[in-house]
Amino acid sequence: MFFLFICSAAYSQSTINNYKYVIVPEKFSFQKEINQYSLNSSAKQLLESKGFTVFFDNAELPAEIANNKCAALNADLSDKSGMFSTKLILVLKDCRGSIIFQGAPGVSRDKDFSTGYNEALKEAFASLNKVSYAYNGSNGSTTQAVATAVATTAPVIAEKTTPVTTVAKTTETTQQVKTLYAQPIPNGYQLIDTTPQKVLTILKTSVENYFIASNDTVSGIVIKMNENWFFEYYSNGKLVSEKLLVKF
Repeated sequence: MFFLFICSAAYSQSTINNYKYVIVPEKFSFQKEINQYSLNSSAKQLLESKGFTVFFDNAELPAEIANNKCAALNADLSDKSGMFSTKLILVLKDCRGSIIFQGAPGVSRDKDFSTGYNEALKEAFASLNKVSYAYNGSNGSTTQAVATAVATTAPVIAEKTTPVTTVAKTTETTQQVKTLYAQPIPNGYQLIDTTPQKVLTILKTSVENYFIASNDTVSGIVIKMNENWFFEYYSNGKLVSEKLLVKF
């Protein structure tokens, strides 16, 4: 068991070293108001003291992560509090929701909510503080650029089809703006742009918000993550993730 613990800690360390940025939400899922008990601002400060560059999710982001959300980790606090104690767990996830780091629970038995949550927060960060962190500059997710979109009036479908334009795999390139409209077909939808032309065909699966997707060029999946839609496929052996604005 001791050997397994050491391996797990080393894996976490090498993974967080791939990331320079962390995004902290203004309000965690268990909070009733923004920055309740100052947990969000405290979490930001604790991550900054660790060496990360940290932004709130409502802040203006630098182009490096505004154009590629996969370049940043997303911080979350899991509230496992009970009747007699406050318990928080620090979780760092990548852009696909995969857990990159999860610490041990931070626990406080103070009956005052503000004091209890802040004590639990500091203890929750103890696990992260035991792991060495130094950004290695090799975040592989920087190749997974995404496209942004704006809304317009839904057009009528045309028969001509065109393939999805592959998003340039660089955070410095201006990205093509695209809004897609879903029109029902048997077992799924066809997504059309403002031309109007069909861009993608997506077919339902047994998993909610998960579609099999294809066009004249590539096949992949369309999936909803963190309230956003992404078209993911492989190109030349590398995973490409395009962010889409889909109007159902």
